[in-house]
Amino acid sequence: MVDDAAHPSRPFLLYWRANAVSAFGTYITLLALQTLVVLTLHGSAVEVGWLNAARWLPYLVVGVVVGALVDRHPRRPVMVATDLLQAGLLVTIPLLWWFHRLSFPGLLVVVMAYGTASVINGAAAMSLLPRLVPRRDLQRAHARGDGADAVASTAGPALGGLLVSLLGAPVAVLVDAATYVVSAVTLSRIVVTEPRPTTAVTVKGLVLEIRDGVRWVYRGSGLTTLAVATHVWFAGNAIIGVVLAPYALDALRLTPFQIGLIGALAGIGALTGAAVTTWVGLRLGTGHDLQARTNTTLRSLYRAVMVVAAPLAGLLADTWGMRAPV
Repeated sequence: MVDDAAHPSRPFLLYWRANAVSAFGTYITLLALQTLVVLTLHGSAVEVGWLNAARWLPYLVVGVVVGALVDRHPRRPVMVATDLLQAGLLVTIPLLWWFHRLSFPGLLVVVMAYGTASVINGAAAMSLLPRLVPRRDLQRAHARGDGADAVASTAGPALGGLLVSLLGAPVAVLVDAATYVVSAVTLSRIVVTEPRPTTAVTVKGLVLEIRDGVRWVYRGSGLTTLAVATHVWFAGNAIIGVVLAPYALDALRLTPFQIGLIGALAGIGALTGAAVTTWVGLRLGTGHDLQARTNTTLRSLYRAVMVVAAPLAGLLADTWGMRAPV
């Protein structure tokens, strides 16, 4: 049950800590995996593009389905299980490297499985939050979460670059695995009352719920302009995400730590935006609470753009050179 007496409540603080810790690990892994492809597996921009596409492909394939299914189950156990699954998958990367069995196709398989677990975890996390804080405090709760992610996006790349420089990319991935274990343990301590699981679902009913989620996003929510603009942003972000690591490592001869510092500087903008989120939100107001199917529909459609743009950007970078795609 939601405690109306005070905010932040203990359940929310545990939720926030779990997400903050795993966010740091995620930003470390984003840099570590790209460095792994370029320096360890000697890949080009095309391989980095396929790596990024594999990371986001589960959003396109199962994202909208996951949202509707998560709505039928308690969220906290789903988050704990997927955190542990993500940790286990990430551990396989340095293990395969240690035994000289790490290949690019094998890495793509692990990343796709990791992305699938991440989709499920994200859907559960977004719909669990309204059960942990009263409605009047949701804006502040979201702002705290955005602030933690902004800090992670600023410090995470720098830390990741340092770890990759000191330990190597495969070993640096272990740090992210550890953060997911910490997150799972933290989430397991949350006490919250959730509806009992609902298993009665038909294919027709699931399709209708997915259709309703897509229709709500682009027709009934007033978010159409924002959705289209975000599609464009994700396309540009996909291009930068593909060409940055190969260009910085091969053409500019930067170290992973230097690339991490550049990523940290980019995160300052996110940190600034998060600092004013509460102020703007409280004055403009917020809409109705979104459930897992709508949240995941948005995330899935946004990241579907990256699945297409990332390999294309890598192909253009290798064909025309790095400067033309940028």
